[in-house]
Amino acid sequence: MSQLDDQVSIRDTPNLKKVLIECQNLTHTYKRGGETLTVLRDLNLTIRQGDFVALMGPSGSGKTTLLNLLGGLDRASSGVVRIQGVALDQLSEATLADWRAQTVGFIFQFYNLLPMLSALGNVELPLLLTKLNSKERRHRAQTALTIVGLTDRTKHKPSELSGGQQQRVAIARALVADPELLVCDEPTGDLDRDTADEILALLKMLNQQYGKTIVMVTHDPKAAEYASTLLQMDKGVLVSLPA
Repeated sequence: MSQLDDQVSIRDTPNLKKVLIECQNLTHTYKRGGETLTVLRDLNLTIRQGDFVALMGPSGSGKTTLLNLLGGLDRASSGVVRIQGVALDQLSEATLADWRAQTVGFIFQFYNLLPMLSALGNVELPLLLTKLNSKERRHRAQTALTIVGLTDRTKHKPSELSGGQQQRVAIARALVADPELLVCDEPTGDLDRDTADEILALLKMLNQQYGKTIVMVTHDPKAAEYASTLLQMDKGVLVSLPA
């Protein structure tokens, strides 16, 4: 595993004392037909920099909704989400999009890779919105693929990769802009047990060696064992918190 050079600043040491995420009185509702459904109910949560949090609970408990709010993909109906002291509800749509691109890496269950692009092209894609030149973009993408163990698969398209390799490409894509936070929605839900464990070990390495803060939604108790903190949700509230 090679270390990143000076051009890519993924951090080596997490600051475990610094608060990264604060949710205060977070409530989220949506309308279905003529009915208003409450997905999150007056939720309060603090996550510190360098935490690896597994978020569990039954379907419909609000896990993915919370993840989307933390990642700036949606806005809460009321309450505040602060990341690094930034109140997301105070940002315009354009500023929020810029913030999201710089601060959050997204990892999903089904990879969301573009089939016509190589692994390198898929990883490089988020950087097309930056001011980096083509050489710098290519270097960052190659470095991210090296971190996830795919140095020899850079030219392969998704159809030429296994499910585990495709998820590694997706993780490299999430890493390439050096985000502070990784949000993962069932990242191993489509993988067999052995491959899932490989992906979870990779996430744990990114947390421990590179200081990435990770919030992961999962239904898998074995996946949750890789995290340092377990949170349980039910009916839009946290029903248990770590001691």
